[in-house]
Amino acid sequence: MNRIDKCFAELKSRNQKALVCFLTCGDPDFATTEKLVEKIVESGADIVELGVPFSDPLADGPTIQASSFRALQAGATVRGVFETVRSIRQRCDAPIVLMTYFNPVQKYGLERFAKDAAHAGADGVIVTDLPVEEARDWKIAADSANIAAIFLLAPTSTKDRIASTAKIASGFIYCVSRTGVTGARNELPIDLKSLVDTIKNASDLPVVVGFGISKPEHVKQVTQYADGAVVGSALVSVVANASSKEEAVSRAGEFVKSLR
Repeated sequence: MNRIDKCFAELKSRNQKALVCFLTCGDPDFATTEKLVEKIVESGADIVELGVPFSDPLADGPTIQASSFRALQAGATVRGVFETVRSIRQRCDAPIVLMTYFNPVQKYGLERFAKDAAHAGADGVIVTDLPVEEARDWKIAADSANIAAIFLLAPTSTKDRIASTAKIASGFIYCVSRTGVTGARNELPIDLKSLVDTIKNASDLPVVVGFGISKPEHVKQVTQYADGAVVGSALVSVVANASSKEEAVSRAGEFVKSLR
């Protein structure tokens, strides 16, 4: 049982749901990312998603695109992300999931990426743009490294796609709340519960909901029927809008406490 499985089991035993918080690794720099992760876990985040900066983040809206650009400008690399995770692991035992696109994984090498991610202390990887039909080699690499292969499902996913994803996914299933890109929204789709229920009927894995979750009321609403909620762009905005790195860490902690 890895940290992800253990986390959901412990939350279930307490009748609680997971608060999953996303940060772009390396924004504004790797050292601050380490401090941010420690602060948000201390403030109530159950699982941390770290975005691997990429030059063409097609699934992300302006907020996370800008954070990736800042991280790349500051010198972020895949190897640097792994080193940051390794450093975080010296002080933090919360589950860490890397969120990336297939291009960096393919360039780095599938087996090498999975092995190095696991060795650094990551517990799972979401390859955002990798469809299940083309995921065989990545799944083999992830399984070999004992790291969770987490996949996305969306409102456009057919029942067949949901079933095929349920067969190969591990860790949890990431339910995208709406079509389009990441970004804070005022309201959640009215048919979101139906989508989550359909996924849960097809899989025994926990289902977490992301994209557009930006307020405490969103987290409360989603966790009435899902196993967790992912907050990304809203938290990245808190970091970006701070006047200093120290303030970014402090404000991130306060925001996560409000979500918790």
